[in-house]
Amino acid sequence: MATRIALLRSVNVLGKNMIKMPELAMAFEKAGFKNVRTYIQSGNVIFETQEGSDEMLSAKIRDLISKKFGHTIQAVVLAPQELAETVAQNPFAKKPGIDLTKQHVTFLDRDIDPAKAEKLLSYHYPPDEIIIGNRVVYVHCPDGYGRTKYHNNFIEKKLSANATSRNWNTCLRLLEMCGEQEIF
Repeated sequence: MATRIALLRSVNVLGKNMIKMPELAMAFEKAGFKNVRTYIQSGNVIFETQEGSDEMLSAKIRDLISKKFGHTIQAVVLAPQELAETVAQNPFAKKPGIDLTKQHVTFLDRDIDPAKAEKLLSYHYPPDEIIIGNRVVYVHCPDGYGRTKYHNNFIEKKLSANATSRNWNTCLRLLEMCGEQEIF
């Protein structure tokens, strides 16, 4: 069995796509996933599976949520090792004076097209800052994520990819829940 993390997009946001996490966990279990755990109410699911690719798992989860809850929800699926690499490679963590409580990570469902990445980086909205990583965009917004122009929809549109964003604390907590030994 391999552990995977499903990051669901736009679950329980502003009263839309409402799904209770115990019901979501039960639906995952009925679909054959094992050791299912959720974290907070925003659609973070850790589970074990013998199934194949992350793309296939994402499609299965989208279908499951559509049939069980009637919502069209995108899911980015990744391995704990990918999340650990994302945390370890956070370029903002190495910058002096950065408040990581103002840090978010936008996770993408595919590799980033270099031409689109270059275009995304051409947009400047100080004091907010973005740095592109491997299938992620690191977003630092000192005035809060609710005020940034580098929000999920903006990044998703510019990179032509499905995406979902998480704050830095959620990234660390999910990594911890996966049993990763080193927490940054």
